[in-house]
Amino acid sequence: MRILVTGANRGIGAALVAAARLEGHDVVTHSRTGAGTDIACDLSDVSAIAGAFGGLGRIDVLVNNAGIIGPNRQSTLDMDFEGFAETLTINTLAPLAVAQAVLPALRASGQGKIVTVSSQMAWMGYAKSDRIAYRASKAAVNKVMQGLATDLAADRIPVALVDPGWVQTDMGGPEADVTPDEVATGILGLIERLSMADTGKFFKFTGEERPF
Repeated sequence: MRILVTGANRGIGAALVAAARLEGHDVVTHSRTGAGTDIACDLSDVSAIAGAFGGLGRIDVLVNNAGIIGPNRQSTLDMDFEGFAETLTINTLAPLAVAQAVLPALRASGQGKIVTVSSQMAWMGYAKSDRIAYRASKAAVNKVMQGLATDLAADRIPVALVDPGWVQTDMGGPEADVTPDEVATGILGLIERLSMADTGKFFKFTGEERPF
């Protein structure tokens, strides 16, 4: 498979690239600065995405992995609204813009798939209010990708979301439950199994479907 991974320079993205290459897949990589990766694009500039991600030829799988935790102040009672807007741009708008830019390459594959990394913090069953900008951005990308799944059904391109759990990354911290390598292995397994029967669904990295 030819897999495109955004945010490939660290954390889950870097682990996913390494695991995919170990399995013999061809991986196209993205990072904000481009250092050590194939595509340079700051995803906070949505207008730049089409140019950066267009013309890739054939892509079998798009993994929207890039994301940010958001500003230091993100309480409903004390919100950094500029930071909130940036979080929504990178975590919600950019995955859709990348999917639109890569869609011709996914169609060229004939077996294209889209997987977007979300979060358990997006679950509407949680009433927790910490990191609310991050939570809101991930809940929003869930809805956006659910809608994209509906619109790409005619193209037979399954679209799914994945909850990586609490991961030992710069974002998750060293006390987290799982390693990036464990998550990467799980995501690759999900990609292999992903079919049109799964489109529009939200999965744990271990493969179980989870509620939105």
